[in-house]
Amino acid sequence: MAKREGFAIGTTNVAPGSRRTVDLPVSVLSDHTPVSMSVHVVHGKVAGPVLFVSGGIHGDEVIGVEIIRRVLASPALKTLKGTLLAVPIVNAYGLINHSRYLPDRRDLNRCFPGSEGGSLAARLAHRFLTSVVAPADMGIDLHSAAVHRTNYPQVRISPDDAQMEELAKVFGAPITIRSPLRDGSLRQAAKGVGTPVLLYEAGEGLRFDEFSVRAGVAGVMRVMRQMGMIAARGVSKPKAPPQFCPSSKWLRAPMGGLLRIYKGDGALVREGDLLATVSDPFGEEETDIRATFDGIIVGRAVMPIVNEGDAVFHVGRVKSMERAEGAVEDLEAQLEDDPMFDEDEII
Repeated sequence: MAKREGFAIGTTNVAPGSRRTVDLPVSVLSDHTPVSMSVHVVHGKVAGPVLFVSGGIHGDEVIGVEIIRRVLASPALKTLKGTLLAVPIVNAYGLINHSRYLPDRRDLNRCFPGSEGGSLAARLAHRFLTSVVAPADMGIDLHSAAVHRTNYPQVRISPDDAQMEELAKVFGAPITIRSPLRDGSLRQAAKGVGTPVLLYEAGEGLRFDEFSVRAGVAGVMRVMRQMGMIAARGVSKPKAPPQFCPSSKWLRAPMGGLLRIYKGDGALVREGDLLATVSDPFGEEETDIRATFDGIIVGRAVMPIVNEGDAVFHVGRVKSMERAEGAVEDLEAQLEDDPMFDEDEII
């Protein structure tokens, strides 16, 4: 059997059967501080697929960072087949500033494919796409909700993508949602270079959420098992198929004021159910927010203060409430039954 070659990334060559963190230069700050994007490469002794897992494209989305940290600590990687490219923090600028955006106030996930000689955002997008995404056979991109909102663990896939729909079932997050590709997004650019990407959304910006982290870690390990990169031992299969939502809709605040929420993320709701009430500060006027169709709450606001028109509940449509209830309960129970991590493994 021919000896496997090392994995080349940037100016570094990672030998088979080894792992290494590689710093890819991106830019230099105004005070002459160099900024790089760090990629942890786990290059197995045996040939196999190349998978990238990324977090922190938005700097305030820290759940992906924790998911990748736990994946990299897994003993299953000792016998990895193929190559894992792990980028816990794509947007280091945003993470340092606790901000979704880059210093040039751009959203990195609207700047792909970028360019080598463009803006700061364009350069970072180009570096990530060419050095990490393009060499991979597949990717998993980890996100959380925007500031003051939270998402119930979910995988988003492009419409009419049978391959990703099957892998979403393998990932095993409680919910799978169809989500069209957006101009300038990583998923769109990755499709252009032939790398399919699963998008995982869970939790809240700048917060850790143990349930969301567990769902993400389990999902990444399941996909790696499905791809033949790790052994099946120790990687549980989902107890039920994810609840598939063919479409979703945001319900918005009918008036400004104080928001009292009665239904949490992951709750199944029927048309007409009371979800929340908005009151003016004096209690003189109140307006209810009710479900406009049968569905499941896949995301919601967490701030008790809203303006008229603010997005409050993100509700995914379901075909069968009874089937959805059983599936979500089974998947929640499975994740909650997993062994608890020690405190130093959580924070």
